Amino acid sequence: MATPSRSAKRVLGKGAHIVTLTLSPALDIATQVPRLCPDAKLRCSAPSYAAGGGGINVARAIHLLGGNALALFPAGGSSGRHLIELLDAEGVPNRPLAIANGTRECFNVVEQASGRQYRLVMPGALLSPVEQEQLLASLEALPALDYLVISGSLPAGLAADFLPRVLQGARRRGARCLIDSSAAALRQALAVGGVLMIKPNLSELSALVGEEISEPQQLARIAQGLVRDGQCETVLVSLGAAGALLASDGLSERIAAPSVPRRSTVGAGDSLVAGITLKLAAGAGWREAARFGVAAGSAAIMSEGSALCRRSDTERLYAWLQAYGGS
Repeated sequence: MATPSRSAKRVLGKGAHIVTLTLSPALDIATQVPRLCPDAKLRCSAPSYAAGGGGINVARAIHLLGGNALALFPAGGSSGRHLIELLDAEGVPNRPLAIANGTRECFNVVEQASGRQYRLVMPGALLSPVEQEQLLASLEALPALDYLVISGSLPAGLAADFLPRVLQGARRRGARCLIDSSAAALRQALAVGGVLMIKPNLSELSALVGEEISEPQQLARIAQGLVRDGQCETVLVSLGAAGALLASDGLSERIAAPSVPRRSTVGAGDSLVAGITLKLAAGAGWREAARFGVAAGSAAIMSEGSALCRRSDTERLYAWLQAYGGS
């Protein structure tokens, strides 16, 4: 069974209301090279390391924004131990489940000559049937669960009923679930129903509905259709530099992203989800939460490597969005 880290015990004693679930965590390694070229030894800068994977990044971003979230995830091997050490050093509450396979390592490489960023993403570690059951039991055993954020890719070999069982268990406890994952995972979540929010990007939404999306009116119609059919309460479509589309009951609104210096896109979507979740947990409405999320996502783009949103940047951009971010 999973064993809470020291920081996890501290927050669980107060009641952990926001929990993130990451099924494919990663040890993110960031470096730079003068120029990428084939067949040559590429001399890299000293690497930096960060705990990564969708839900882990959401929990890290919530912590950076002044909130608390417990990160639940499988971890194995020396890379898994390093990931846990990094989370503990940041003060992010975490509950890892020990698994046999090693946690994946992913690489982010910046070519200094062009400023281009290359992201090399490895497959997630396989989870045995026993480990999957242990992960479900760990989630069920949590003493408090108000918001559950399921974020990141699904590892190969995951049982077809795993995600539905997670969502059904959370619903029994009255938890509100936010999903940011592949189209296949979103499809499973919508089939279960009762989901608070899904956050696809444009390509994920296209794959989900089986329709190429090219027009703003078409995008709004599709997002509103998912809400109107009762498959989820809210759809937030991330549109990169164009901001986001918010669709909820009786509400369809485009939120423009502020113009910021682009240094890294790592964790921008996860920071967006973190901002939304934190505001919702504080009692904010959808329009306010979505703007805070877009601000956090934009703030992450301003950070180098695997760094996420800074609170000062997020609050400054949020003030701008409150004044000018609707369209």
